[in-house]
Amino acid sequence: MTMPVSVTYAETDIDQISQAEGRIAVLIGQDGKMDPGARRVNKLTKGALARMLQGEAFAKMKPGEVKTLAWPTGLVAEAVDVVCVERGAKPDEARKAGVALGKLKGAAPLLVLAGQIRRPVDLALGIALRAYEFTAHKTKATEENASVTMMVKDPNVIKAEATDAAAVIEGVFLTRDLVSEPANHLTTTEFADRIKAMEGLGLKITVLEEPELEKLGMGCLLSVGHGSASPSKVAVMEWAGGKKGDAPLALVGKGVVFDTGGISLKPAAGMEDMTMDMGGAGVVTGVMHALARRKAKANVVGLVGLVENMPSDRATRPGDVVTSMKGDTVEVINTDAEGRLVLADVMWYAQREYSPRAMVDLATLTGAIIIALGHENAGVFSNDDALSRDFLKAAEAEGEGAWRLPMGQAYDDMLKSQIADIKNVGGRAAGSITAAQFLKRFVKDDLPWIHLDIAGTASVKSDTTYAPKGATGWGVMALNRLVADMLEGD
Repeated sequence: MTMPVSVTYAETDIDQISQAEGRIAVLIGQDGKMDPGARRVNKLTKGALARMLQGEAFAKMKPGEVKTLAWPTGLVAEAVDVVCVERGAKPDEARKAGVALGKLKGAAPLLVLAGQIRRPVDLALGIALRAYEFTAHKTKATEENASVTMMVKDPNVIKAEATDAAAVIEGVFLTRDLVSEPANHLTTTEFADRIKAMEGLGLKITVLEEPELEKLGMGCLLSVGHGSASPSKVAVMEWAGGKKGDAPLALVGKGVVFDTGGISLKPAAGMEDMTMDMGGAGVVTGVMHALARRKAKANVVGLVGLVENMPSDRATRPGDVVTSMKGDTVEVINTDAEGRLVLADVMWYAQREYSPRAMVDLATLTGAIIIALGHENAGVFSNDDALSRDFLKAAEAEGEGAWRLPMGQAYDDMLKSQIADIKNVGGRAAGSITAAQFLKRFVKDDLPWIHLDIAGTASVKSDTTYAPKGATGWGVMALNRLVADMLEGD
């Protein structure tokens, strides 16, 4: 896993500022007032900071923006980064200020004079999230991502918060790594092996192989992997940090490690992006890593269906009928609508084996959700208003865009088949909604459930608030927050 930049919290000692190497960050509100750390920087630089604060450039700065004084006189540091952020900044404001620093950081050490800001952990989280870079397959050695030192009033006061934040950052980085990996490296077997290695965090890991999946009757999931030489698998991650006997929250992820579309072959242009079609499974894995690392006081089970969708003489054909674990028959109209087949069986297994209190599934499921919501928001579909509200609140708190879309009988009717219980597609119209309606068929009536379509948010072509272009790790922070609010607040 790509390791996040090391963040150390130290008690403020302004006498160390003059010898700090790399970069020094000074936090200034829009009123331009300097705290003791900033005043020491100003003294050492012979008033350069004050002159900058009195100038037009600072007057035009908006919260979260950074201006740099390069090679300042009187300091060993190569730069002083002046960050416009208020002392009482809200979490998202503090994080965005951190992101701005993360963009500038590079390989140099960073000293942040954060003694006066109320949310230094959020600032550090923004720095760490934005400093991510996936370099696993680059042969040229990269410079070490040097540490960040946060000088704060009392490190002991924020110790627990900082530890939890570090766990979440690791979960996000794990998800980004998994989504970034090429399919010849992240096969279904390799994915399962990486999950198995998480036993060291205290998770109970079970990997179901094809013979067992056949005995369970997972005909939908197995039909997706028929054309591939990579074996289909289901990996289960159990975290039992809550009260014994309490029903867990179930998180279910689509893990198509590469999606050619199968016999319904995708166009060649852009097919290389289908390495990210395991994004839902990546998020579930990252969340489970974060929960275990911070020893969440909650019972959560994560289940991922790992398959590869390839064309071959054994591949499922359009028009084939397969039988789900639930027992419903499915006419496969389009083999490129495979994610819902994977999820249907894993969701049914999760309910049968774990009787969860609620279930959330995640999938890079439809291109239609990108047409509807772009890359700013994931699509949210639910049979339970309270659970949906709780998730949307958690997503908003973490700055991860999400928007609820409708469901209903008219959309369900579009999935009727003449020769089976249901078709796997309902046509072009409302494609994301009919996909959600398909999944709802495999949710028991009394179970609160959310489906998250993350096709537009899992990996993007330009920088996001918290990530450089590429894999975002969207959903790890929101689901971690949902667990904390819903289960650990009991």
